Amino acid sequence: MSRRPRTPEAYFDGMYRGAPDPWRLAERFYERRKYDLTVAALPLPRYRRAFEPGCSVGELTRRLAGRCDTVLACDRVESAVQTARRRTEDLPGVEVRRLLLPEQWPDGPFDLIVLSELLYYLDAGTLDRLLDRALAALEPDGTLVTVHWNHPVPEHLDTGTGIARRLAALPGLALLADHREDDFVLQVHQRIGPDGRRPASVAAREGLV
Repeated sequence: MSRRPRTPEAYFDGMYRGAPDPWRLAERFYERRKYDLTVAALPLPRYRRAFEPGCSVGELTRRLAGRCDTVLACDRVESAVQTARRRTEDLPGVEVRRLLLPEQWPDGPFDLIVLSELLYYLDAGTLDRLLDRALAALEPDGTLVTVHWNHPVPEHLDTGTGIARRLAALPGLALLADHREDDFVLQVHQRIGPDGRRPASVAAREGLV
């Protein structure tokens, strides 16, 4: 993890000032495929309450809504929040807010938290605070999903591989899935319950093993 400060808010404001969807999240096959893989990796068929920080224009939010009773999504840029609201307005279980994390953290708990293309913008101290708040807000046996670009970028303080190493050092999480490609790293963790036992696999829960 770099010792540089987290990526400034002006960077994101500038990106969205030039285009409503500056990373072309709704257009690129790469992004659509990554979002589909992210949702497919969820180990439960249904979640009650999900939290998606850094939702950008709401493309992943729409997919999460299909697996969750409610989704709270947020972004730090007001124009991105407005776009995400428009793209999810037909989904009654979705709420989109403008929040600056980790300082403005919503009330939990959540049984699903998805951190997608977010953590590499944070310096080490801010990352630690955000992960602490995420774990505190995650229910026992809740699911934590992370997915991040794995190539160096000037504005990124880390890569998907580096973030995976940081998550491996966190106590109280069990790694359920670790999908790595040249371009991104997708991991699924589950918070260990009060009994301290590793959560059952999807097949085990259905009596297949």
